[in-house]
Amino acid sequence: MAKHEFGIIDAFEENKWYSDYEPEKYNCVSVDDDLIYELIIKYNEELMELKTYFQVTTQQGTGLDYCGVTLIPPESLKQFRDIIMKANNYFKAKELELLTEKITEAIIKNKYLIHYGI
Repeated sequence: MAKHEFGIIDAFEENKWYSDYEPEKYNCVSVDDDLIYELIIKYNEELMELKTYFQVTTQQGTGLDYCGVTLIPPESLKQFRDIIMKANNYFKAKELELLTEKITEAIIKNKYLIHYGI
C-alpha cells in the first residue's frame, strides 16, 4: 500500500531543493495513502488555508503536494496539527496519533516538517 511520509528537518536550508526521497534522514512517520486521501477530501478547505512550500521555499503553495514534496514551515504547524487532531477524532487511526506527535515535536523544536507524497 502506498504511504505518505512526514519528518522533521533539523537543519533547514533556505533555497535548497528538497526533492530527494530521504525518509530515513528525517526520521519520518508513515501514513497510509487511503487515510491521507480521505483526510484531503474531508478537510480540503482547511488544508488549502495551510501555508506551505513545494520542494523549495521559492515555490509557495497551500496544503499538501499529494504526489510531491511539501515543506511545512514552523508558523503553519499548529494549524496543521489542529487539522490532523480533528481528523483523528473522526478516523481514530494510530498513524494520525504518531503524526500528531511528530508535528508537536517539530513545534517544540521550531523546525520545518517535510512531507513526501506518493
